[in-house]
Amino acid sequence: MRRLLLSLALLSTLLAGCGAPPPSGRIVYGLTLAPSGIDPHVNASSELGIPLTSVYDTLIYQDPATGEFVPGLAERWNVSADGLVYTFYLRQDVTFHDGTPFNAEAVHFNLARITSPDLASQKARFMLGPYERTEVVDDYTIRIHLNEPFAPLLEALSQVYLGMASPAAVEKWGDEYQLHQVGSGPFEFAEYVPGDHLLLRRNPDYNWGPSVYQHETAQVDEIEFRFFTDPATRSPALETGEADVMGEIPPQDVARLGASSDFRVEPAPIPGASLMFFMNTTRPPLDDIRVRQALLYGTDRQAIVSTVFRDTSPVAYGPLAAVTWGYDQAVQDYYPYDPAQARALLAEASWSDSDGDGALDRNGEPLALDLYLMGWGSMPEVGQLLAAQWAELGIGVNSQVVSYPEALAAADEGKHHLIPFNLSGSDPDILRKFFHSQAGFNWAKSSDADLDSWLEAAAQTSDRAERAALYSQVQRQVMDQALVVPIRDYVNLNGVNNKVQGLHFDAQGWFPWLIDATVETE
Repeated sequence: MRRLLLSLALLSTLLAGCGAPPPSGRIVYGLTLAPSGIDPHVNASSELGIPLTSVYDTLIYQDPATGEFVPGLAERWNVSADGLVYTFYLRQDVTFHDGTPFNAEAVHFNLARITSPDLASQKARFMLGPYERTEVVDDYTIRIHLNEPFAPLLEALSQVYLGMASPAAVEKWGDEYQLHQVGSGPFEFAEYVPGDHLLLRRNPDYNWGPSVYQHETAQVDEIEFRFFTDPATRSPALETGEADVMGEIPPQDVARLGASSDFRVEPAPIPGASLMFFMNTTRPPLDDIRVRQALLYGTDRQAIVSTVFRDTSPVAYGPLAAVTWGYDQAVQDYYPYDPAQARALLAEASWSDSDGDGALDRNGEPLALDLYLMGWGSMPEVGQLLAAQWAELGIGVNSQVVSYPEALAAADEGKHHLIPFNLSGSDPDILRKFFHSQAGFNWAKSSDADLDSWLEAAAQTSDRAERAALYSQVQRQVMDQALVVPIRDYVNLNGVNNKVQGLHFDAQGWFPWLIDATVETE
């Protein structure tokens, strides 16, 4: 009998060993910005989405390979013929990390929270477009009603900013919710010390992920996010083992890391708005289109991309990154580098060097521009090269490196002549955020009835070909009117320790699906 029991025990052990090994290990992920707030319903930073995409599930997901939308928390959906009503049929097997059931009431709660004026949402509310209300049909069916058709809604619902939070947790924590976030995703929000670190732990109960995930449950126990706001610290942190993954590796470090047997660089092209400098069309001398066009002809973008970005990202020719659907290649023919043409336009606008000091002036006033720069994304270095290139034309540049809140305030008040920005987004509707006359990021201060009409029409039709044609008109008009100086399409250079595998990103190109990440343990 004793021998039989020992044999059975041994067999049990062997059978247990035949299954897949349990997830283990820990990844340290370096973030490059310490956001002032990380509630995705409230705040707009792209950086918050890097960890929180693994905390929150969304109603639907977008396949980055095909651009198609696939089920998430919603098993299926349909859209009314007039484009005003979206009906979602929800999964019935999902619970939030605190045990609260996910259902139609939870969706209603989340969308009501996002659209509440009291929340002061910086991004999520805008993403819902002409949202009117939600209707709870039954426990697992919800309808979203719109005031007018809004083609980008599905893309919006696939992003973490419209992720589903536990209603019970939101009500429990109130204003402190960002420190105690509760979703239903593959990782749980374990600890957050602002400016220091954020810790996620594997959700052992997770088994309702979308088809775009490669695993049913997370493959590591913990992921810790640390903040590396100084670009000079990022590659050393990776090389010394302080971090296993690091976003936004400085371009000058790419060749060295790529030559190592211990590390690799995974570039992630980012769809959406290119890095571009908005020209304030209401502030002289940039109220004169000839001066704006002169700046474009006088900008050697290839030199900037080669010098600052070491050719790790492509030159931008218009307001939309080339990897975004709807991109119009015609913008590549606009404004080749031509200093002679720039000088001719400035002379036509009556700017000349009247005293021979090399600086242009008119009626005794020098041609000088106020350039506001944020401290990230190599913007100060880009600003230095722009100032040098424009100085060759006789244009003076007063550069200021400011914080993000200071940049927002300056742009809103129109204090700038030029200010840079870029933004990720897989739908070309992102152009509406910058070039509609009523847009919050209309930093060119343009008021163009044609742009408004095209952007509104493109947002309201579901015909992709028709939308693409409208966005082509928008891109050409933006460049015809010289509203921006495009610099480069954004590419996030991710430095990765080779012991980490399975790192891949969503359709935005920015947010990792960390459920599939693995790490070798010693």
